[in-house]
Parts: sequence; C-alpha cells; structure tokens
Amino acid sequence: MSKHLPLLALAAALAGCSMMPDYQRAAPSLPDQWAAPAAAGARPAATTAWRTFFPDPRLQALIAAALDHNYDMRIAVGRVEEARALFGVARADRFPSVNLTGSRNASLTPADISLSGQPMNAQRYDVDFSMTAFEVDFWGRVKSLSAAAQASYLASEEARRAFRLSLIADVANGYLALVELDERTALARATVTSRGDTRHLIDKRREAGLASDLDFLAADGAYESARADLASLERQRSAADNALALLVGTLPDALPPARPLAEQGLVADLDPGLPSAVLLARPDVLAAEQRLIAAHANIGAARAAFLPKILLTATLGTASSALSGLFAAGSRAWAFQPALSLPLFDAGRTAANVDVAEARKVIAVADYEKTIQQAFREVADLLVAREKLADQLKALDAAAKVQSERLKLAEARYGAGISSYLDVLDAQRESYTAQQGAVQARRALLAAAAQLYKALGGGEV
Repeated sequence: MSKHLPLLALAAALAGCSMMPDYQRAAPSLPDQWAAPAAAGARPAATTAWRTFFPDPRLQALIAAALDHNYDMRIAVGRVEEARALFGVARADRFPSVNLTGSRNASLTPADISLSGQPMNAQRYDVDFSMTAFEVDFWGRVKSLSAAAQASYLASEEARRAFRLSLIADVANGYLALVELDERTALARATVTSRGDTRHLIDKRREAGLASDLDFLAADGAYESARADLASLERQRSAADNALALLVGTLPDALPPARPLAEQGLVADLDPGLPSAVLLARPDVLAAEQRLIAAHANIGAARAAFLPKILLTATLGTASSALSGLFAAGSRAWAFQPALSLPLFDAGRTAANVDVAEARKVIAVADYEKTIQQAFREVADLLVAREKLADQLKALDAAAKVQSERLKLAEARYGAGISSYLDVLDAQRESYTAQQGAVQARRALLAAAAQLYKALGGGEV
C-alpha cells in the first residue's frame, strides 16, 4: 500500500482542472445619476441601522419581534441553513472518506462440493481502514459542483437579507397604516360627535321655529354619513391590526405608546448614492448574481461528465483466520483498486445535461439583469415619490387649515342668520375631507421613506 501513496498524492496534486466558463460580472446599463438626487447632508442607507431610521419605540419593538417570530422569516433562515448544509455535503465530496471497519466472515463448505473432499470450515477476521470510490477530480467536476453549492448557499443568505429588509419595511408600513387609521378613526369619531351635537341643536331650533325641516334633514344626513364613515374606518383598523399581528408573529406583552404620524421622525433624506454602486450592493441583486455564478459552475460539472472518471478504492488493515491472531505479526492486509470509466454511449444524456446547464445560465443572466432593472425602477420611483408626496402633504396641510377657517366662518354666519345651513354642511364636508387627506398623505410619505430604506439596501444592524 505504501508504494501507491505517492501515486495518490500525485493524483490529488493534479486534480483541480476546471471546465467552468470564466465568470465576469455583467456591466448593467444604468444612468450615472438619479433623476431626483438627495439634498446635501443626506445619510447613506447602508450605514443607517433600522433602529436609527425608525425611532418610534413601539415600532422598534414590533420590528424586533417580527425578526424573531415571523413565520416566513423562520422559513428563510431555515433555507439558509439547508443551503449551508448542502454546500457542506458537496464540499465533502472533494475529499476521500476513510472508514474504520471490523468484520468476521464464517463459512462451511460441505464435503461433496469441497475440492479436498472434506468439509471446509473457514473463519476470517478483518480490521481495515478503507477508502471507497474516491473520485480523483482531474477535470474539476466535483469542484464545480462544490462551487455551485457554495453559490447557492450564498444566494440563499442574500435572499434572507433581502427578506429581512422587506419584513422590516412591511412591519413599518403595517404599523404606519394602523396609526393612520387610528388618527382617521379618531377624526371620524370626533366628527360624529360634532355633527350629532349640531343635529340636536338644529332640532331644538326647528322646534323654536328658527330652523327649517330642510336644515334638520341636512344635519341628520351629515350625521348618518359620518357614522357610516366611522364604521368603515373601524373595520379597516381591525383588519390592519390583524395584518400587523400576522407579520409580527408574536406581539410583545408590553408595548410603548404609539407616536402620531407627525412625530415619527423617519422622513430625513437618505443619500441614494450612485445607481451602479447602490444597486449592485442590494441583497436581491447579490442573490441573483450568486445564482448566476452557480449556473456557471454547473456548466463546468456538466462538461466534465464527458471526460474519463477515475475512482480509487483502497483498504489497509489486518486479517486473520482467528481473532487472537488479528494483530499478530504478518497479519497485515491491503488492497488497492483504481478504476477508470469513460462514457461511450448514453443516448445523448450527457450532452443534454450540458444544454440544460447552458440554458439555465441564460435564464440566470436574464434574471440578474431583470433584477437590476427592477431595482433601479423601484429606487427611481421612490425618490420621485418622496419629493412629490412632501409637496402634496404641504398643500393638504394648508388646505386643511383653510377649510377649518372656512367652517368656523360658515358656522358663525349661520348662527347670525346670514347664510343657510347648506353652507355649513358644505364647509363641514370639505374640512373633514381635507383633514382625512392630510393624514393619508402623511402616512404615504412615511411609507415611501420606509420603502426607500429597503430599496437602497438598508443597514445591517
């Protein structure tokens, strides 16, 4: 056996040739700058931890709980562990497996079929170190499979990071939607109370002959409309609460009080950086690139299947006909069985496997380029949305103030008998709509900020 050890070492040294095509990262065709660049002093998303970006303590507690208990997050983590284990399995094939075995073989041959004409009772005891069917990887087939498994593992890790960012943004959006509905419900409840008081007052004025039936019917209709809107908002709030609970998985027992939308403090500008630098660092883009690397590696493994395969099987140990002589002098035993196989005819299976690997590489290239284009569009849309939603919110806040003043003036004129109640009713509707719109726009601006944080890659902590 010792005579063959140099041959084994030489075979291992010669192993490692690769049939994999050279991988070069594709250069995406992206603009040099974003259409809506950030203001001076903006902070990079990649260095901004989510706890810094989302300062609301209640939201922080919900995000932390979701990262620990969300069921899809558990699945993503499990898939990473699965991919890591599969990579370990593939990598192990690059090394010989050595086993320690002990065996006893006993047989009895009857006299009538024995060559000596006498019964033959044979006993054999063996203790061996064995290496079975170790493939000498001359052409890099096993190495390619290991590289593909490693890239698949890294892709799953990047996919986990991408899902983690999405989960953070989804919890933030769900929480912001819940706070929005809380504020809109409170506004609707206050409107119901106000319109109910007005309805009662106009009823008294009607009894005193100071208001008409038309005024009462208008006030009654406005009151019932407000009640219907309140019921709808309460239904939406309940659904939003359930959706957030599903995202979080397990709600913490004691949560800090929620901050109003106006005090969330997460609309500070994020620096988008250069498109080529930001998008190529996004975890979903990195995951697509790792899948492309895995496709390249699988091509190498498929090509190597055309070439001869060398398998080595060897044992080294002791053997004896008696257990007591198993480790006695002269009991050493060894066996060495190299084997070479060369595919001659398989009805095109090997060639078809290469075609499959090549086709999957084409798919992976297209998926990689599509992921980059989608990422660019997402960031570009959110940068514009951040700018325009800020303008919209500013206008709606101003409109809400104007309509509030208008309502006060209309009520004063109606009380003085200068105008009809229809003017008050119209002012109430416009004021209520403007206030509701301002709350919705504020939530949309905050949601765009949360989505932009995810789209730019976010922070790791």
